[in-house]
Amino acid sequence: MATQKLYAGAKLREQRLRIGHTQKDFAARLGVSLPYLNQMENNNRPVSTTVVLALASEFGMDVTELSSGDSERLASDMQEVLADPLFTGESPPLADVRLAASNAPGLARAFIALHQGYRQAQERLASLDEALGREDSRATPSPWEEVRDFFHYCDNYIDAVDRAAERFASQASEPAQMRSLAIDALAVSGVSVVFSDMDSLRLLEPDGRVLHISSRAQPETQTFQLLLQVALRQHNELLDATLDLARFHSDAARDIAKIGLANYFAGAALLPYRLFQTHAQECRHDLEVLARYFGASIEQVAHRLSTLQRPGAKGLPFFFVRVDQAGTITKRHSATRLQFARFGGACPLWNVHRAFETPARFLRQLAETPDGVRYISIARDISKSGGRFGAPTRRFAIALGCEVRHASQLVYADGLDLGRDSAFEPIGISCRICARKNCHQRAVPPLERNLVVDPDRRDVLPYRVD
Repeated sequence: MATQKLYAGAKLREQRLRIGHTQKDFAARLGVSLPYLNQMENNNRPVSTTVVLALASEFGMDVTELSSGDSERLASDMQEVLADPLFTGESPPLADVRLAASNAPGLARAFIALHQGYRQAQERLASLDEALGREDSRATPSPWEEVRDFFHYCDNYIDAVDRAAERFASQASEPAQMRSLAIDALAVSGVSVVFSDMDSLRLLEPDGRVLHISSRAQPETQTFQLLLQVALRQHNELLDATLDLARFHSDAARDIAKIGLANYFAGAALLPYRLFQTHAQECRHDLEVLARYFGASIEQVAHRLSTLQRPGAKGLPFFFVRVDQAGTITKRHSATRLQFARFGGACPLWNVHRAFETPARFLRQLAETPDGVRYISIARDISKSGGRFGAPTRRFAIALGCEVRHASQLVYADGLDLGRDSAFEPIGISCRICARKNCHQRAVPPLERNLVVDPDRRDVLPYRVD
């Protein structure tokens, strides 16, 4: 497979503006001509190896940032937005979409936000009685979507919170001490912990002095909830400062994001960055080994692997997704070129949907997306018991994966025939934006393609994609 050229004009401009250089001065320090730098900044030429080395040596730049998933993430989101029937006529070519996402990321985000506002307005009109009862009917993103996009475009890595959690975790000499460390930290803050037989996972009494943790919950869940309360109690100023920078549209979004940041702190403390990364590399990212060593759940470990995006110390670029039994994506993040659908479910050919059929087992899959990129993916169900007879079981499945070029660093690749083309299953993002013409599992026609309906012929699908 040919090496992908690196177009990173926006990143180059950001670096130049950050240090206050003119294009002429910046070109001189990089050892290239002014016209050549101008062409690279406008993505008319790829960033050369010479420039990449100069960025590292002259400015100490973490050159892995040049190939971050920002533009791919934006391009994927724009492509899905453009598939909306609202946009009549032919959709712009993917090359143009990628160019817009790379050259004008601010404009791309504004375009996505505009479409999101349109969708919100349409939903309000669909329930007019409810909308008329509101004082403010302006189209704004839903709080949940706004928070989801905040983490999505932060690459699911919040540096200040991550480092604060790591400093807190350093007080424990081994992972097994994390629970007692959290309880002691809460005691210092005037909070005593009681393990109670209750349906709620965590409940802080109104006076803030007693924290109840469900005795039915799994030990790793109990520890996580204790650490979450530590974040809210001892690191409230840090969380608020991070939220101030985000500038959410509503108090509801800010409240949701605060819980999200507290969850982030808990995960980063339970699985501290450098220690976790070291053990992940040593065991070749074996989820069960990591879960056992750190006293964490499989989901916590998989999610943490997808957040190892610290500048200068990045981990393997993973994607991570969690789906429910209906196929709805409830968590998503990708540090790879693979991006998930913003609306609806994931591709039905993906192994994450089959995980429900094989409880407590890892499923492996070699897959290829329509852009020709190949991945190795593992999937597993993570059903969560209610902790008592008659309590409902919450059923989810997770998938974790990376590009196949990293397969040697993944224990799950052992024994797979990576050199056989037919071993890779064709998958997509979602049916309505998938370019594949002959998919036997297609649920709906692709919105940007013409359909041919032949009354005298019936194949697997009742139409052909032109």
